[in-house]
Amino acid sequence: MNKNKDENKFVSQSRKGIERVYIGIFGRGNIGKSSLINLLTGQEIAIVSDEPGTTTDPVTKTVEIFGIGPATLIDTAGIDDLSTLGSKRFKKSIEAIKKVDCAILLIAGNQFGSYEIDLIRQFEKSNVPYLIVHNKSDISKIATYTKIFIRQYTNAKIIDFSTLHPTNKEELIEAIKEIIPENVYQQTSLIGDLVKPKDIVLLITPIDSEAPQGRMILPQNMTIRDALDNHCITIVVKETELEDFLKLNIKPTLAITDSRVFDYVAKIFPEEIPLTSFSIVFARMKGDFDQYIKGISQIPLLKDGDNILILESCTHQISCDDIGRVRIPKLLQQFTGKKLNFSFVSGLSEMPEKTTNFALVIQCGGCMITRKQLLNRIRSFIEKGIPVTNYGMTLAYVNGIFERAIKPFVKNKTDFSSKEQ
Repeated sequence: MNKNKDENKFVSQSRKGIERVYIGIFGRGNIGKSSLINLLTGQEIAIVSDEPGTTTDPVTKTVEIFGIGPATLIDTAGIDDLSTLGSKRFKKSIEAIKKVDCAILLIAGNQFGSYEIDLIRQFEKSNVPYLIVHNKSDISKIATYTKIFIRQYTNAKIIDFSTLHPTNKEELIEAIKEIIPENVYQQTSLIGDLVKPKDIVLLITPIDSEAPQGRMILPQNMTIRDALDNHCITIVVKETELEDFLKLNIKPTLAITDSRVFDYVAKIFPEEIPLTSFSIVFARMKGDFDQYIKGISQIPLLKDGDNILILESCTHQISCDDIGRVRIPKLLQQFTGKKLNFSFVSGLSEMPEKTTNFALVIQCGGCMITRKQLLNRIRSFIEKGIPVTNYGMTLAYVNGIFERAIKPFVKNKTDFSSKEQ
């Protein structure tokens, strides 16, 4: 890799601020995964013990790594535990691969076999760049025959290392930097291609039971910042003051509303002004926008007894007006006139085993996770032909304003207008 290019990647991200990089550490039990995390962070973050099975479920730690920057390290359980509990831990470790941007495969004592080969296949299946670190080199250095054997399965970089005597820590840091995908540091603007400097952007933000005390929710915060970064004149109002704003005869270039008040806003807001929602804006940046649009066509086809999966990207206290667990299920059943069954997955929790049972999957905007994590989350459903769509698009559809809500982002009119149902 070009060193200057690699250094420039890290210089540019420090000026703008980035999404932190997710780094997973994988390998057998008791080879130093937790010790490596403590070494990288300079803190006693992970519990270190010679007792097998010290790390059980994957442990996530958000830290600042000198030379890399903000990072989330995922310390996984050993993959060689053959007990019943161990198989469950192994499954969680494999699931963690879908959450990381890059991975470190840790080996020791010149052990490299079926466990490591399986991990490499999983990395490559999920398109996760990785390097191999042979730990405990102070006891036993990596042998030539081990390197030759590894090369039969991968061309990944191999580093001989010791967490106890880390004389080449800088080499390890540089190797990690090389496997971090550049798109982790790319700043994608939410609305930069829709506006120009001095344009007026109106953000309609309800403050209700879903709003955190004393602050705004993350999608609203991020959109405000993005509008300001694009040198727009940014106006924020609650929906209760929207009519008063309209009396000022100010014509915004773009209006973005919370999906929960889509219906009300669309009824009083001038048709000629582009209007969309925070969730749809994030759907374009984080998710598979085209698949979401296709997935909407499944709504009028839903039947009694169909199973719907609601995917939330964060964990939060559920309110009586929760958009994913209360509002969407209620409006979908009212719109279709069908009795539907709903399942919910919050955060980056494990997916249900029988995914083919679902007639539709509805994903939130994904403000709390990375684009890669979100795409990995919905990929298995798309590959199985299960329709997938988005919170904001669903709410726009059942309120009869789907065409208007996606119009700022698509050139051609779609065929999914709910007004025709």
